[in-house]
Amino acid sequence: MVKAQVKLIDHLGIEKLLAVIGGSMGGMQVLQWMVTYPEHIRSAIPIATTMKHTPQQIAFNEVGRQAIIADPSWKKGHYYGFAVPSKGLAVARMIGHITYMSDASMAEKFGRRIKEDKEPFKFGAEFEVEGYLHNRGDSFVKRFDANSYLYVTKAIDYFNILNGNNLATIFKGLKAKVLVISFKSDWLYPSYQSQDIMKACKLAGVDTTYCEINSTYGHDSFLLETEQENQLIKHFLNTVSNGYDRGNK
Repeated sequence: MVKAQVKLIDHLGIEKLLAVIGGSMGGMQVLQWMVTYPEHIRSAIPIATTMKHTPQQIAFNEVGRQAIIADPSWKKGHYYGFAVPSKGLAVARMIGHITYMSDASMAEKFGRRIKEDKEPFKFGAEFEVEGYLHNRGDSFVKRFDANSYLYVTKAIDYFNILNGNNLATIFKGLKAKVLVISFKSDWLYPSYQSQDIMKACKLAGVDTTYCEINSTYGHDSFLLETEQENQLIKHFLNTVSNGYDRGNK
């Protein structure tokens, strides 16, 4: 993915980027920029991400993949022109969405409230949280491809920026300034993983700032806490661009 991005900026004649920024899987791409193309960036902002998936993170993705594979309509990926594996993809999305939220955000949003239009069947969606997950799954199927879901989740499971290196050497020689952002209630990519990124940068002598935002939205925080993120990022980018001109490569 990052190689394709580099080809694009080369084609556009861009020698150096002021910043590369991304959250979750996008944060992994930021880390790849930091390691593979450090000369192309002046700063990097990895948000709510990790240097490699833990067994638990891989496990959640695998359950989602198996939901798709178990759908008879998947046909080993050869479903184009036929019925799509919508049930499997919807369940995969429901599983994933649970990990994006937090216990606090779900309690605040749904509590244990019963749906007003609950289904008569006793195993139907009765609680509001159940109806919400069904809705998320159904809407996801309309805008995403099942095979793409399989490949994207496998890609992030295989991602390992350390790749045999240790924390002290992985970012050695990086001249870019780094801002690492995490969220207190994020249990999919918990703060300790962002702190490991910060630690690796510090060990390499990289100018690094770490911020943990106190939010109850879980992993979704990086998409929802825009005001706090904007303030942090704006201030950081001002320090990066201060005194920079086209002649300062």
